[in-house]
Formats: sequence, C-alpha cells, structure tokens
Amino acid sequence: MAAAAAPPPPTAAPESNMVPQTSQIGYPIFSRIRLATPSDVPFIHKLIHQMAVFERLTHLFAATESGLASTLFNSRPFQSFTVFLLEVSRSPFPITAASPDFTPFMKTHNLDLPIEDPESYNFSPDMLNDVVVAGFVLFFPNYSSFLSKPGFYIEDIFVREPYRRKGFGTMLLTAVAKQAVKMDYGRVEWVVLDWNVNAMKFYEQMGAQILQEWRVCRLTGDALEAFDKVNI
Repeated sequence: MAAAAAPPPPTAAPESNMVPQTSQIGYPIFSRIRLATPSDVPFIHKLIHQMAVFERLTHLFAATESGLASTLFNSRPFQSFTVFLLEVSRSPFPITAASPDFTPFMKTHNLDLPIEDPESYNFSPDMLNDVVVAGFVLFFPNYSSFLSKPGFYIEDIFVREPYRRKGFGTMLLTAVAKQAVKMDYGRVEWVVLDWNVNAMKFYEQMGAQILQEWRVCRLTGDALEAFDKVNI
C-alpha cells in the first residue's frame, strides 16, 4: 500500500477474497478457487483419475461421470459433499457478485517461468478466456465427539503436475480451513499415503499434525456387501 494512501474508514470493510498484488514481474498467472457445479463433472472425473495415477491406485478407480453427477450435487454446499475447483488463466478473472454460499478466492502469482500445460485443452471450461482447471479439493462434514463440534473431512486434494510447487495446494487447503472457521467448525482433517514424504512435509509446514498412531479402517466391496446378510 502506498505511503500516501488515505486512512481506513471508521467501520470495518467487508472481508475480500481478492489478494492484491503491487507489481507484475516475470510471468503473471491469475488463479481462482470457486464452487464446482454439475457442469464441471467431466473435469472432476479427469482430475480424480489423474490423482489415482499419481497415487498408484488406478486399480481402485471405478468412478464414472454419471456416478459423480448423481451424487455430488444433491445438497447445498458445505452441508454434504462439496468441491472447490482451482482455475488459472493468463488474464484476470472478472469480479462477480458474491454468492450466498461462497465468494471465490482470487490471487495473482508472478512466476519466473511460464507454465507449460500440454493437457490444457482437456481442462478448459472457458477456452475463449484461456481458463484452465488446475486442481480441486473434495470435502464434507464430519463430527468430533471430543470437541462436540462438526468439522470437515477432505477426501481428495489434488493439483495437476504443471501447477505444483507454486502455492496452489496451499490455496486449496486454506479455502477449506477458512470455511471451517467461518462455520465455527472444530477441525479439518484428511489422510496422506505413507510414501508421500513431500506431501507430509508440506502439510506439516502448514501446521497440520501427522497422527502416526491412527490407522484407517475400511469396509468396501464384497466385505461391505456381506453385512447385508448378517442378522442383528
């Protein structure tokens, strides 16, 4: 802010999700985190598949676009499954009217080198405006009896390879954490694969605890279906 700027007004201004930048050097890229809509399902499906490839779990990948479309958008945002999309563009995003559910976060990044994205054509919801989907986070409410408060559980968080190590993962986690604080939720939690040392370091740098003493228990497939035959 310039030294000659006028003093702030006597009443607090509404919080803005726009992150101002004072200079434009190198290669600027503009980012936006917004709520996903049903029209984004093809991109969400591709992102989940790329995440399965990265996590070496394609043998567990069975999601379909129709399955995602029929399950992800049946409730208001933050009441059930919610998806934030990360979009980037070489042009500034327009400032749109605030939504009753969520106001998009926007930021400008000044990079030393341009980003080369050979798959951008597969992730372009708005090719006329050079908008590309770069990542996502999928989360939903859970509950902590110890805190007697709800929280958010992050099922998936993923940034596509050309956009990693540029602060976009931090943006996605921050967006979820800010929403949790806004709703007076008690915590945000997720799991990380034990071989993904880089991710664990990243999460710890953001202030997250890696709980070594906990293990994920899961019933799925035939093991889950078998309980339908159990008499209670």
